[in-house]
Amino acid sequence: MSITSAKGKRANARLAARRHVEEKQNGAVGQPLEDTFVHGALFVYSFSNIRMSSVQYIVEGGHRLSGTIEPTGNKNAALPIIAAALLTQHEVTLENVPRIRDTEVLVQLLQAVGAEAEWRERNTLVICAKEIRTAELDRDLCAKIRASILLAGPLLARCGHVVLPPPGGDVIGRRRVDTHFLAFEQLGATVSATDRFEFKATALTGADLFLDEPSVTATENALMAATAAVGTTVLRNAASEPHVQDLAKFLVALGARIEGIGTNTMTIHGPSTLGGARYRIGPDHIEVGSFIGLAAVTRSTLRIARAGVEHLRSIRMGFERLGIVCQAEGDDIIIPAEQSRVIRSDLGGHIPKLEDQPWPAFPADVMSIAIVTATQCDGLVLMFEKMFESRMFFVDKLIAMGARIVLCDPHRAIVSGPCRLRAASVESPDIRAGMAMLLAAMCADGTSTINNATQIERGYERIDERLNALGAKITRIPART
Repeated sequence: MSITSAKGKRANARLAARRHVEEKQNGAVGQPLEDTFVHGALFVYSFSNIRMSSVQYIVEGGHRLSGTIEPTGNKNAALPIIAAALLTQHEVTLENVPRIRDTEVLVQLLQAVGAEAEWRERNTLVICAKEIRTAELDRDLCAKIRASILLAGPLLARCGHVVLPPPGGDVIGRRRVDTHFLAFEQLGATVSATDRFEFKATALTGADLFLDEPSVTATENALMAATAAVGTTVLRNAASEPHVQDLAKFLVALGARIEGIGTNTMTIHGPSTLGGARYRIGPDHIEVGSFIGLAAVTRSTLRIARAGVEHLRSIRMGFERLGIVCQAEGDDIIIPAEQSRVIRSDLGGHIPKLEDQPWPAFPADVMSIAIVTATQCDGLVLMFEKMFESRMFFVDKLIAMGARIVLCDPHRAIVSGPCRLRAASVESPDIRAGMAMLLAAMCADGTSTINNATQIERGYERIDERLNALGAKITRIPART
């Protein structure tokens, strides 16, 4: 394939992805065409159309909030841990699981391959994968969530093969899957890609792996597969986010032998004989960051209970750059209403920069929240989103609401604050941008409509009800039954 041809196909894929965003906003979800290279060839995968229920939030802005809110379990920890339950034949009980669309679809995928899975309480999930009927995953369910790719590692370890249709997920830019493939190959699997991904391994063998990027899901897939590999696996350049740590601790609770949890080099001694366990998912640090931004833009005093303070250093530092200071009280975080809200310039009066980087630096999933927060703070700041080239495209909606933002390129935006936002009818293009738009609507003058709020609910459990309990005025259409 010529370079020109490859570039052309990638450009077409990205245009299709942008069309997908518009379809999402109108309720018809056509999953994007996305490009990746597999064994040197350009692989463009397409997804079937899926209809998501149309949900609106009607948000009355200008209300101050007060009270205490507790983050739900970490969505990005719950998803790989639910997938990892397939590694053992014994019963697993998971507590503090967020009851959101993504976790519920993943549970359906587990049930489709033969596992028993039952919600015992609202946030308690019991899984028993005594038998696996099939390792070929349902195409329609896979297209609903990107987390379907997390089933590759456990099924490969358990069954020796897996057939995976292309995963779905947010349209926030190109999201490679190459790192997953390279890790599986080094563990002894063969990988093929046509209109689906197929992995086979008569036996997995421990290896010294260096991931070509610290991908969270690739780290998790490699970690799960390595528990079944014969011999020792060293996983280098591994992601170390709180949710990766949570997965590793869960695997240890099952009986896996893992060293270096929380670092960028983990050692897994396999194969492990895994049993059952009862495990509690840790708090969602991204949701905590969202609530810090919420308190800041609404000028409210909020207490975030059981916030997981040990994982919040970079998030707190990022907001401090915007003039928002939090107080730690045990494992709680308190955000006072009285803040300077003055963006801290760099030495010499230079315009400061807030950028995301791999953990433990400021997380990419909080960048959208930080952008909205910056519109309510005094000064100039350059926001630099390094990871996803489409994540900042939502700022045009903020500009329409009155924000002073210059989008320099797909990765950088200059925000000038403070500015009064005015109500508008906007769309939720993805989980994090959707939550950011909800924050903007809550501090805006007037009543806003957020369309496609289903996207927000993919990552934030019953967020309207929880914020209304603090004094917000959010009406969900349709109302929950």
